[in-house]
Amino acid sequence: MQEPRDVRLPIRIGNASGFYGDRFAAMREMLEGGDLNVLTGDYLAELTMLILGRDRLRDPSLGYARTFLRQLEDCLGLALDKDVAIVANAGGLHPAGLAGAIGDLAERLGLHPRVGYVTGDDLLARAAEFGLGERGYGQPVAANAYLGAWGIAECLKSGADVVVTGRVTDASLVVGPAAAWFGWQQNDFDALAGAMAAGHVIECGAQATGGNYAFFTEIADLRHPGFPLAEVHHDGSSVITKHPGTGGAVTVGTVTAQLLYEVAGPRYAGPDATLRLDSVQLGRDGPDRVSITGVRGEPPPRTLKVSLNYLGGYRNQVEFVLTGLDVETKAALVRTQLADVVPDDAEWTLARTDHSDAATEEAASATLRCVVRGSDQKAIGRAFSGAAVELALASYPGFHMSAPPGDAEQYGIFAAAYLDRAEIWQVAVLPGGDSVDVLDRSITMDLMPVRPAEVAPWQGSGPVRRVPLGTVAGARSGDKGGDANVGLWARDAVAWPWLAATLTEDKLRELLPEAAELKVTRHVLANLLAVNFVIEGILGAGVAAAARFDPQAKALGEWLRARYLDVPEALL
Repeated sequence: MQEPRDVRLPIRIGNASGFYGDRFAAMREMLEGGDLNVLTGDYLAELTMLILGRDRLRDPSLGYARTFLRQLEDCLGLALDKDVAIVANAGGLHPAGLAGAIGDLAERLGLHPRVGYVTGDDLLARAAEFGLGERGYGQPVAANAYLGAWGIAECLKSGADVVVTGRVTDASLVVGPAAAWFGWQQNDFDALAGAMAAGHVIECGAQATGGNYAFFTEIADLRHPGFPLAEVHHDGSSVITKHPGTGGAVTVGTVTAQLLYEVAGPRYAGPDATLRLDSVQLGRDGPDRVSITGVRGEPPPRTLKVSLNYLGGYRNQVEFVLTGLDVETKAALVRTQLADVVPDDAEWTLARTDHSDAATEEAASATLRCVVRGSDQKAIGRAFSGAAVELALASYPGFHMSAPPGDAEQYGIFAAAYLDRAEIWQVAVLPGGDSVDVLDRSITMDLMPVRPAEVAPWQGSGPVRRVPLGTVAGARSGDKGGDANVGLWARDAVAWPWLAATLTEDKLRELLPEAAELKVTRHVLANLLAVNFVIEGILGAGVAAAARFDPQAKALGEWLRARYLDVPEALL
């Protein structure tokens, strides 16, 4: 991609990966399925950075997503033939190493791609300078700032066919190509925010085309959903769609769900701009086409978020199956028998999945899970799990366990820091090896609370029916470190005033008892007919610590939708 193209034409940016481990064939499917200018891949998440950090500890030449390299082995020639630039954050902790590996791969294949990469996000060598190791966990194994789009744009403007980065924001994979295509400047905040919205929608792959969608039963064919693409226009407006003939669907609902994924309030801050989520307007633009218009942007904050991953202690668990009668008494017996070997801070969870008078043994069974953590690997390893196994012939009737107990495994801890953006340098290494310091000329602005939009009060009356909340509302949830968000949207404008009036912070705590003692903040997004809740601390030390049954809060929204409350029959 060279200097600005014809601004009358949109840039078509596809996505082929939403996480490290996503559908391997998606890159080829996207390249063969229709026209694209750029194909992106998002491989990084908080847990992924820990995995890559462990890889780097074992071998300093690693630290990048090796799956991406194997996908390129299959598809690089095809991308070059079709003149599709590939942009991915698969560089992880070692974008230079991945760029070098791509060069070696291309030489073996007899290809000649121009490869650029973006660096500057890795702050591990500067951890002491920024005080990042003084958090009670020791030295981090990964410390990475969330960079923005301008390094990607520099590489593309210099003609790169492949650009790999370290930790950039997911949306930057779309913002960078659009900025290069249209020649945007760093103060084109509305356009940048529009591209951010498009990038946020397609960053998680098939979640924009019906994957993990609350009303999935309404999608005709979800066996093999296609991956999404965004047609981004010169003003930052976009259309979200997918290649013709692919499975899944792109609807206002699927796009709304993804816009609510892992966000907080109306101001969605990124390193390039702050997206005003309360300005986003969605519209149907045809079959499997949803327009995103009206987006307003503001200057980004003066700080950049830094992802910190530490190695914690060790973790082990055992799970007992309790069948039939006296489930709680059986659980109490196990706890008593293991009292001498289980630490006081062990987490015991009795999941009452059993049914009375069940027709199958499994349906008659509950599970009792014990999770232990500590710094002594031996004490919570075989010493703990072995004691559980020794109960096999000396405990409750029907004793058995769900899986063979094993050794303790080390877990990770996630934390976030915020550093002045002036302290962090983004460098674009262009094809050929020249380096460009990406100057940060952005105006910045402190994030301020947004006055909630006024919502017409619910005027309905008449009979109500006790039904699941999901009868009238969709939801999507996800993790942000130790916090979780749950975004809910009304199915239509008629139900929206009732949803906004009913789902208060106190009502959420009532419906989700696990949040009863936690700080809950509600944000109103009337333009999306949505309310978004941020529940602080519900995930403990984050997904890598695996402190919760659903450590990434992926199903938290579905639990909420399954809770019963009184809904006006007029809405049903």
